[in-house]
Amino acid sequence: MDSKKQVIVSGGFDDIRSRQLRFLEEAAKLGELTVLLWPDETLQQRTGKAPKLPLAERLYFLNAVRYVARVVPADTLADPHGLSALAGLKPQAWVEEESDAHPLRQAFCHKQGVEYRVLPASQMGGFPNPPPMPSPPGQKKVVVTGCYDWFHTGHVRFTEEVSAFGDLYVIVGHDANLRLLKGEGHPLFSQEERRYVVGSIKYVKQALISSGEGWLDADPEIRRLKPDIYAVNDDGAKGGKREYCEQMGIEYLVLKRTPAPGLQRRSSTDLRGF
Repeated sequence: MDSKKQVIVSGGFDDIRSRQLRFLEEAAKLGELTVLLWPDETLQQRTGKAPKLPLAERLYFLNAVRYVARVVPADTLADPHGLSALAGLKPQAWVEEESDAHPLRQAFCHKQGVEYRVLPASQMGGFPNPPPMPSPPGQKKVVVTGCYDWFHTGHVRFTEEVSAFGDLYVIVGHDANLRLLKGEGHPLFSQEERRYVVGSIKYVKQALISSGEGWLDADPEIRRLKPDIYAVNDDGAKGGKREYCEQMGIEYLVLKRTPAPGLQRRSSTDLRGF
């Protein structure tokens, strides 16, 4: 990747899922990635419906994605086929998904001397395992576990807070165990997809998939990682985790579930409709 090449993508990024993250990952391979983020009014105008999440929440999520260098909110009346709202940024490439490509934007880029790149859907297939994020030596290891089935800003905030205690490893529950614990219909997304989404967050050192069973299905991974801390939200402090940590000599850290400043509390159950 040419780290000096300035690459831009534009969109609403409302309620981000794996498809958008795969697009951002592939776009970032072309250079340093800036996201031109549509405000609420523009998103409603272009989609015909109100955004699921407000601008501040979408901005917070995108700023946490490891593939994104910066996020710039667009002007409310920004030209949908131009890049006039970049406040001095001079991108060398405008990248879009194949389904969003438009000849007027291609013409704009040609006139401005900006490369217009269209990524085919075939380029964004699968869920590659994101490599571990770099970190300073001597960091403590922190592990968290969970389903992370409908990933939202509450999850992002949790990873942000926990990462302050050391290198964060997130172990997502494997599909069969989630069905065992939560019943049929769970999970909505496969273990590979959930690992990919969590691993795309810059606060996460590495995301893994559990291989055990029950509430302590991450035991094999924990024994291999040998973490210093096992962190949970206050509503996840169950299933014998405290006793397990005492037996293993691991610090047990319980955090209160609080949204990022200025954002509302989110629930996977509410967002996914279960």
